[in-house]
Amino acid sequence: MNSLFRKKSITQVLKDVEAKEKSGSSGLSRVLNVKDLTAFGIAAIIGAGIFSTIGNASFNGGAAVSMLFVFIAIACAFTGLCYAQFASTVPVSGSAYTYTYVSFGELLAWIIGWALILEYAVSNMVIAIGWSGYFCEMLEQFGIHFPEYLATDYVTARDGFAEFQKVTQAGGAPSPQVAAQAEAFQNAPTIGGLRVLMNIPAALVTTFITVLAYIGIKESRTTSNALVMFKVAVILVVIVIGAFYVNPANWTPFAPNGVNGVLLSVASVFFAFIGFDSVSTTAEECENPQKDLPRAIIYCLIICTILYVAIALVLNGMVSYKELKVDDPLAYVFKSVSVNAVGWQKSFLESLSGIIAVSAVVAMTSALLAYQIGQPRIWMSMSRDGLLPKSFGKIHPKYKTPSFSTILTGFLVAVPSLFLNMGFVTDLTSVGTLFAFIIVCAGVLYLDKQGNPSRFKVPYVSGKYLVGGLFLAMLVWSYAQGHFVENLQTKPLIAVLWLTWLGLSVASFVNNYSLLPVLGILTNLYLMTELGVSNWIMFLIWLAIGLVIYFGYGYRKSNLVRD
Repeated sequence: MNSLFRKKSITQVLKDVEAKEKSGSSGLSRVLNVKDLTAFGIAAIIGAGIFSTIGNASFNGGAAVSMLFVFIAIACAFTGLCYAQFASTVPVSGSAYTYTYVSFGELLAWIIGWALILEYAVSNMVIAIGWSGYFCEMLEQFGIHFPEYLATDYVTARDGFAEFQKVTQAGGAPSPQVAAQAEAFQNAPTIGGLRVLMNIPAALVTTFITVLAYIGIKESRTTSNALVMFKVAVILVVIVIGAFYVNPANWTPFAPNGVNGVLLSVASVFFAFIGFDSVSTTAEECENPQKDLPRAIIYCLIICTILYVAIALVLNGMVSYKELKVDDPLAYVFKSVSVNAVGWQKSFLESLSGIIAVSAVVAMTSALLAYQIGQPRIWMSMSRDGLLPKSFGKIHPKYKTPSFSTILTGFLVAVPSLFLNMGFVTDLTSVGTLFAFIIVCAGVLYLDKQGNPSRFKVPYVSGKYLVGGLFLAMLVWSYAQGHFVENLQTKPLIAVLWLTWLGLSVASFVNNYSLLPVLGILTNLYLMTELGVSNWIMFLIWLAIGLVIYFGYGYRKSNLVRD
């Protein structure tokens, strides 16, 4: 049993990296500074979340979804601080995988690494699918109609066709998006009685980004920085100009579907913040990782939270939340308000809608690039430890990138994005990522207890009495609301949250734990309880596949076995 939790020491990890760099065998180039890392984090965070999934989140939660962004930003901030401490203590590629290895051992590290593979791959599928929608919208602005059946997956088209028939039979007018999906389904060619639909643009952009990630970190850095500056500029334009067309009446009711409606969007809003952790995957390509990585993680979280909250309020103020269930909400709202405009304002708003569609195509590309850079470096770290074949860790002699892993990443993103829809793939990512976040927060408690030195530490606030005090206060409040038993029945995982909180209360009193990492554990665990059954089923299936691979290969081939 102990062999399942065998660990690498922090000292040994740092010595191994230092030895590889001195011998020149690491193959990676240290070229990234804090500006590059911050841009990389913004590139990863601001992608499909703000250009696409924010529409569905607003449809469910109304303007109150802006408060959900704040809540999840706070949860991510607790976690981000823990990532920053680990990045300063163990400044090597591998992110949460490596942090878990030195804290809790190999088995849990494998689980986290396997979950991160899912996170990064699925995140890029979502971004690629969202990119495709904006790309087709951009082509329409130039009078080019891309065949719908070559830019839509089968399930989306089939469901759109069913919705189209339902609405028209009832005498209603289907939305343009539903009409386009129905058109795709009707016009799709058939082979053997099966309609052939696929998202060609999503696969092509993934292929292009994979090539860019393959040819070098310098080229990727320059491209990413330019795209991020452009992306942030576009978002600021949307916020500033959109503010002039906000109708405060659209903010009422603030939460049209109540708290439950807001919480329906936990998965999509949380997904919008995934990406700050990818900054730590570039640790071995940073000029000064122990100083710059923590700063970059904190900077990108602050900047992105401000932009998310502002854009959510503006979108919900420009149109009714009922209109926002679209894949291109930023372009849609300007197209919508242009209907009632006249003269130059009408022309300006229509043009702005087209510009946003073009801008989104460019801007979302940077998010694709960030994840396509991050995932191969996770595989590279796992390969170095013997848990994956050596080919996963192979560095290209000319381009200085993990060549095989980069190509495989592109393949595993491009092919599924041809056929899967956004709702399905969004459900795939959240559970594993939240689990990784919890382990990183718990790992900081372990680091502090071991007394490991670090150039950056999570600000210490004694949790000796506060964790237990907050537990009792929330328990009393929950009983007072009268929903305690009902919540346990409808969401059984809430019991895990309460039991974990009770255990952390006792442990904090005994060990005088720092409050912020504990809050990181609890907030991420709470978010896990709000996810749907489909999220858990998909994660458990993925986990089972990963464990088969680990016990079939990694457990026997691990470097710790040879050592």
